[in-house]
Amino acid sequence: MYIYEYEKKQTEYQINMQDGYKTVRFGAGYKDEKCKANETVHLHIFEPKEVKGDILFLHGIGRRNIAYLQWYGRFFARYGYRTTFLILPYHLERSSGLGKDGEPFFSSEPDECTVLFHNTVKDARRSIDFLETQEGFDPTRLFLVGVSFGGMLGAMTMALDKRIKKGCLMITGGNWRWINFYSPYAQDIRQQYLTVSNHYGCRNEETCAKNFRADACAFVKNNFKNINDIFEKSPITCYHYDAISYAPFIAQPILIINGVFDKIMPKRASQELNSLLKNKKIKQIPSGHKSSILFRRIIALWIMKYFR
Repeated sequence: MYIYEYEKKQTEYQINMQDGYKTVRFGAGYKDEKCKANETVHLHIFEPKEVKGDILFLHGIGRRNIAYLQWYGRFFARYGYRTTFLILPYHLERSSGLGKDGEPFFSSEPDECTVLFHNTVKDARRSIDFLETQEGFDPTRLFLVGVSFGGMLGAMTMALDKRIKKGCLMITGGNWRWINFYSPYAQDIRQQYLTVSNHYGCRNEETCAKNFRADACAFVKNNFKNINDIFEKSPITCYHYDAISYAPFIAQPILIINGVFDKIMPKRASQELNSLLKNKKIKQIPSGHKSSILFRRIIALWIMKYFR
């Protein structure tokens, strides 16, 4: 059985109201020795008066992203889109004092990350299971929005779960070579490479490229003909959770929004992900990564128009 395989299970949900949105909690379906709190999934749901569609929203990494991105939930709800924020593992209620939110994802060990990423994708799929039980849910009107780190997870989720009919990935990308060695957010990972390496002997970009990722985009095109190939033909397990590995298997229409001046998500990472998507529309905003929030209203309107 491959790690991506998913079995829908009967689940008990705890539902409450908080600060203008509904909260939902349910068991993650996996154990986490690092953080017991992460064994419970948390959803923040912004509900409209009349549901015209459902949006599953995957936020970026870090606590501060969540508060300002939830603006989109309130905005979309005003126009009839029930918006469900999946709180990612090791964030807010799911962090339990581990350090900075999302820290376990900043690991130089691909085998560890494979488990963390696929657990998160299963959280997203279980969130869809919950939405299917809700009044007003229309299976033809289920959408996904993923921002930054959430965009990488969103690409994986859309490839693996065809219940999602359209998606939008914002200020995101793929190919861990470009992200791990060029993004300022990945400095901790680069330090781990230098000091302790990993089980595959990766110490820097040179060893990464020489042994595993000289041209990862071409490798994906030439070798991955189905999802199982990702796990059977990869030269190293970081392909198992790389957005570019899953991009060729996203058949749904997808809106891509890139920041022209984005330095946090390297340009080559965005370009390579975009090149592997089949059914895409690309828009650009004149912003960097964090400053993209200044264009949130126009972005929200683009998304709603695309999801019609």
